Amino acid sequence: MKIIYYTILTFLLNWGVTFSQTKKDSVVGMNEVIINENQFSTAISKQNRNVYVIDYEMIKKLPARTVQEVLQYANGVDLRQRGPFGSQADISIDGGSFEQTVVLLNGIKVIDSQTAHNMLNLPIPVEMIERIEIIRGAAARVYGINSLTGAINIVTKKLTDSGFLINTYAGSNFEKDAENTGDTFYGRGIQLGGVLSKEKHQHALFVSHDKSNGYRYNTGFENNKIFYQANAQINSSNEFSGSFGYIKNGFGANGFYAAPGDRNSSEIVQTTFASLQSKHQLSEKWTLMPRVSYRYNYDDYRYFGISNLNGARSQHYTNSFAAELNSTYKMNSGELGFGAEFRNEDINSSNIGEHDRKNLGIYVQYRTNFIEKLSVNIGSYLNYNSDYKWQIYPGFDASYEITEALKVVGNIGTSQRIPSFTDLYLDQRPGNIGNSELDSENAFQAEIGIKFSKKAFTFNANYFHRRINNFIDWIREVNTEPWQSNNYGTLVTNGINLRSNFAADLNQNSKLNVNLSYSFLNSDFKDIQSEINSKYLISSLKHQITNTIDYQYKDFSVLIATRFNERASGSSYFINDVRISQSISNITVYFDAQNIFNTTYFEAGAIPLPSRWCSLGVKFVSF
Repeated sequence: MKIIYYTILTFLLNWGVTFSQTKKDSVVGMNEVIINENQFSTAISKQNRNVYVIDYEMIKKLPARTVQEVLQYANGVDLRQRGPFGSQADISIDGGSFEQTVVLLNGIKVIDSQTAHNMLNLPIPVEMIERIEIIRGAAARVYGINSLTGAINIVTKKLTDSGFLINTYAGSNFEKDAENTGDTFYGRGIQLGGVLSKEKHQHALFVSHDKSNGYRYNTGFENNKIFYQANAQINSSNEFSGSFGYIKNGFGANGFYAAPGDRNSSEIVQTTFASLQSKHQLSEKWTLMPRVSYRYNYDDYRYFGISNLNGARSQHYTNSFAAELNSTYKMNSGELGFGAEFRNEDINSSNIGEHDRKNLGIYVQYRTNFIEKLSVNIGSYLNYNSDYKWQIYPGFDASYEITEALKVVGNIGTSQRIPSFTDLYLDQRPGNIGNSELDSENAFQAEIGIKFSKKAFTFNANYFHRRINNFIDWIREVNTEPWQSNNYGTLVTNGINLRSNFAADLNQNSKLNVNLSYSFLNSDFKDIQSEINSKYLISSLKHQITNTIDYQYKDFSVLIATRFNERASGSSYFINDVRISQSISNITVYFDAQNIFNTTYFEAGAIPLPSRWCSLGVKFVSF
């Protein structure tokens, strides 16, 4: 309870400071962000859902070099890292499992049909990210399959200036690998990027190389990425965009999946994706938006490491092809959105076998303002899966403006998650076995909240109730049995989410930005046997606080980030990070210190994460 009292008191103090500053007219407003959903584009201030945005101005100041590291500062997001600095991480929203959140890149789903352990294996450089949108709640009506507890949409920039980027860094925890080489642990990397911008077309290309010998025995990694993006404007009514990415990520997997026997394990994950989408303004009322994408993933897990490649080795090859067509039509009474998506997924695996499946989804949405201050959005998603046949998932959201600054919002949503190929068919006896009889997971969520915005201060408060039927987890009754995937009863979660942001111009040269958020979750399983052991849910978050304080004086900035996590298992920890940077013309020198108080903590299983880690970097950007 002390955590709750502390958080509420801090919110009140933050609010009080806000209004004292407002009276001095020293605040500056935030730029309006447009959320581009599958059919509708909506200003974030007009959103009826609980949407949280991490924009580029925040991303470039965070002590983070990967998407995974950025997301660990997102409120309501549980990032469970196994490897350091983005080498491997699971992600979930508001107490769900790591398979129940869908990740999108510019609206295109990044679904790993083998296992969501590899879903964040993305080659996206943070310098190319315009913003990251975190959409909370069951969202099949908007994002289709697998958006059971929410969605994370990574939106890249459309760069308009030509130039290039050079970014290099090195860091260490200044400890030695006493169990192996005796060398000091280190990490280093370099990134090169270039942008060519013309009146009708723009091109961006980034490559990077990161390498580390780890932070404890057998946790080193080598990561190579390439990312290309192109945009073209045919005329004012027709535009195209495309992207291509490749990442090869190899890392020591000590304790990742089967501790303590996997002490010498290693893993290599290679991901390739390509996408093409366009937008066509057919008339003043009618807009058409087609897109196609392809994703290939190769996962090579070696239980005995490189010492024995003929035994206990798992190799998985997956392919996903998707096509989607969305459209909006403006009417006098409102706006109609409709669309369809098709996915084909297949796998060829040494211990999952050969399987394929197809998915067809149809979207319909309608939004209107019945009266001036009341906004309503209603729709449904009709889905056909070759394994699970027909399913339908309706949803509804609304908002009412009490005053110009205060709005009440509410939504009711449903969604589902199709089991992964690992859930269904894995055969790693005696460790883990799948279950081909699994049902798909289904969620119902209702949420109500308020949004307050006054000049440079915003405050959001939300309460939600969610029920997930046929919840899938890996369970066993006794330790001598293998873990097996099963529909593990019904998970009921009640949650509270508070989020505030305050930005001020202290004087002509200095700015202050404070972000403070708190989440509380109370989850309870129904219709289960208490003696059954659960593999993933025993450590879901109960309390979470995220806080960033960003101060900038001319071209000098300091950002202090604090994270507090308390898990349902009872373990809790504070992590404090800092970035200090100084820019001189196009050159920025930055210093990162992560886990500055040297906290010992765990996010996945019994894998200790890095102790205090310091890095120094230099970046040159001319676009």
